[in-house]
Amino acid sequence: MAEKTPSEQLVAEIPHLRAFARALAGSTATADDLVQETLVKAWTNFTSFQQGTNLRAWLITIMRNSFYDMHRKYGRELQDSEGQYAAQVATRGNQEGNLALVEFRAVLDQLAPDHREVLIMIGINELSYEQAADICGVAVGTIKSRVNRARAKLAEILHLTEVNDIGPDPLSSSVLAAPPTKTASR
Repeated sequence: MAEKTPSEQLVAEIPHLRAFARALAGSTATADDLVQETLVKAWTNFTSFQQGTNLRAWLITIMRNSFYDMHRKYGRELQDSEGQYAAQVATRGNQEGNLALVEFRAVLDQLAPDHREVLIMIGINELSYEQAADICGVAVGTIKSRVNRARAKLAEILHLTEVNDIGPDPLSSSVLAAPPTKTASR
């Protein structure tokens, strides 16, 4: 009798996996999802299975870990299949954000190329000054100077005079601010 292929071995274990999944999950739909996830993970990682060991035990270990991962994930999620909670949540439109991004790109294009380049490296790509200096082939002090001049030019173009000028508009700021504390009356 020929040895079974990996796919045949996995298929042969499906009834046992279903029974175990139903015992774990309690619901048939969740159990079927769990079996499917287990089989996908097992198939993807079948090269790590050691032939001659207990395939069913290996699959059940994968299933248990998947079940616990799923449980942790669902514990952080709110079930709202009918959208009742979602309907109560107020969100701002993203039109202002998209417009601000378009405006910022236009302002960024007004910077000198070397200033724009270091500002993107440091501010957007989050490179260190040392990494940016290595990439540009200049001293770290030169990078710091370029970033400082680029930021100053951006502030000038955007008419920013204070740090508080950057950020949410006044309405959003008032919503995000902590509520005033009550003072004890005398």
